[in-house]
Amino acid sequence: MTDSSVREFKMPDVGEGLTEAEILKWYVQPGDTVTDGQVVCEVETAKAAVELPIPYDGVVRELHFPEGTTVDVGTSIIAVAVGDGAAAAAEPVQEAVADTPAAAEAEEPKPEGRQPVLVGYGVSTSSTKRRPRKGAEAPAAPEGPAAAIQAELNGHGPAAPAAPAASAAPVTGDRPLAKPPVRKLAKDLGVDLATVVPSGPDGIITREDVHAAVAAPEPAQAAPRAEPTAPAPSAPAAPTSYDTARETRIPVKGVRKATAAAMVGSAFTAPHVTEFVTVDVTRTMKLVEELKQDKEYTGLRVNPLLLIAKALLVAIKRNPDINASWDEAAQEIVVKHYVNLGIAAATPRGLIVPNIKDAHAKTLPQLAGSLGELVSTAREGKTSPAAMQGGTVTITNVGVFGVDTGTPILNPGESAILAVGAIKLQPWVHKGKVKPRQVTTLALSFDHRLVDGELGSKVLADVAAVLEQPKRLISWA
Repeated sequence: MTDSSVREFKMPDVGEGLTEAEILKWYVQPGDTVTDGQVVCEVETAKAAVELPIPYDGVVRELHFPEGTTVDVGTSIIAVAVGDGAAAAAEPVQEAVADTPAAAEAEEPKPEGRQPVLVGYGVSTSSTKRRPRKGAEAPAAPEGPAAAIQAELNGHGPAAPAAPAASAAPVTGDRPLAKPPVRKLAKDLGVDLATVVPSGPDGIITREDVHAAVAAPEPAQAAPRAEPTAPAPSAPAAPTSYDTARETRIPVKGVRKATAAAMVGSAFTAPHVTEFVTVDVTRTMKLVEELKQDKEYTGLRVNPLLLIAKALLVAIKRNPDINASWDEAAQEIVVKHYVNLGIAAATPRGLIVPNIKDAHAKTLPQLAGSLGELVSTAREGKTSPAAMQGGTVTITNVGVFGVDTGTPILNPGESAILAVGAIKLQPWVHKGKVKPRQVTTLALSFDHRLVDGELGSKVLADVAAVLEQPKRLISWA
């Protein structure tokens, strides 16, 4: 853009050296007013999902990329009219939407001196201020269809008509509402969106709707349907379409892509050794219940993971050489005199490992607060890249899934990871008699380049000893 009153906001490097990020969600549309510091979109890097604030005041003129697009760092993603240009920024709103890559399938080839016209619709002459969507009303002509298409291309479809017949192809010729990725899926599967019953908000067709349309037998042509443009094919659906619907291909990008690369690198770089121990944690479970009643822990997350984390910190204090990393370039072992305790968390975007900085220096209530904050932030998908950097050792709690134990892969740059299995009532010899006791299995994987069997065994044995007799937290800490 050559207009000096239009500022281009470029994709920043939000993760210390990352080269790209995927636009997950736009919070603004062309024509919206924005202020300095306002969050305009959410992006996902190889490490985390991050919200991006705009650094100036103005009116959104153009969104350069639709949701779901991966953009290189340094590429302009949004244009904002500032100063005197903000007053006139509303006029090109239609043009800005038509320019987005998501509109490519809906545009005619542009002649020289491009006209900002969507296929089948003229340039809107109404006020460019966005109006709220109207609940169950049919779009008003002539600007209604154009507004619907524009809103759809930015991921905001208008409300669907209230009549049940809206699930079939609309007789008015309006385009069914679906986001670009869903349209592409329907095209690949040979599905006519006009025949798909929408289940999304405001009558938007979802990916699941498309798959359901493929899996279900094609319904007979409805008799009341007026003026069909072409007869429905009488032949049964091709077997290839049915077979394709039995598989779903998920692009590997963002956090999942980075995790996969890191795990492969770790597995084939560090020689892994895993040791196991089964331990009676009945006393630890009793202590957990007592701490929950303690006023000092009111409002804090108190669970077995808290005491397991503390037990690992005590074991590291007694065996500090386990808290180290391997410097391949210098051929040195780097022993850390601090513990940034990583907690593996499964999120919808993939596995992430945020860590508690300087966990070794925290009291038990402080550790409980940090664990609670870490888990809540991860569940909301708001973990920052900084929170996942600099970890020294990690805990992965596979027990929450009912799994007894596992052989975890080291987080890159770390020397040890502790897997915690499910805690179950099991028959156990206690004081010479078989009794039902709370039992779990711990697994410690470590890098055999810098941790030998003796050191790894001592650390695992110490963790087990603390969990069996929590009073050791006092004598060993």
